[in-house]
Amino acid sequence: MSYIAKSPWVVHYDGSSCNGCDIEVLACLTPMYDVERFGIINTGNPKHADVFLVTGSVNEQNKDVVKQIYEQMPEPKVVVAVGICACSAGIFRECYNIMGGVDTVIPVDVYVPGCAARPEAIIDGVVKGLAVLQEKRDNMVKAVEDESVEPIEEENQDAAEAGEAEEKKEEAEEEGGKQK
Repeated sequence: MSYIAKSPWVVHYDGSSCNGCDIEVLACLTPMYDVERFGIINTGNPKHADVFLVTGSVNEQNKDVVKQIYEQMPEPKVVVAVGICACSAGIFRECYNIMGGVDTVIPVDVYVPGCAARPEAIIDGVVKGLAVLQEKRDNMVKAVEDESVEPIEEENQDAAEAGEAEEKKEEAEEEGGKQK
């Protein structure tokens, strides 16, 4: 994790689950695992989060909430589906109101299977998510650099052409003034 420039902030949302994975997510914050020693911070505000940790499957009632949390997160962002319910709806797959895993509503970057997923697996999934996050950041920086190089050249060319036109105009005015 030495490639991360700032501490990753995680927002956790529980869809429709049995809460087994939620307990394991909370176990990651206890002194036994203590993910905060790695700089990972659990936040309640999606506007500050880099990683969206989802447990439980998506149903008709919470699909809009999942989308809203995802859309509130700044780019780049990573989604980690924790537990078999978040990955593929698990034992709730045949329920009348279950749409499926999280990937039926938003794109998922890392899947952490298990029922309930172990804290070690959750931590490993978040670390893999951080690698994806860094890759997305690098791609964003590269895209910004690529976009910023071309317009600057065009602006310089436009400015040079405008300067030449201004000089020609001044020369024409001077010649016109000399002829009078």
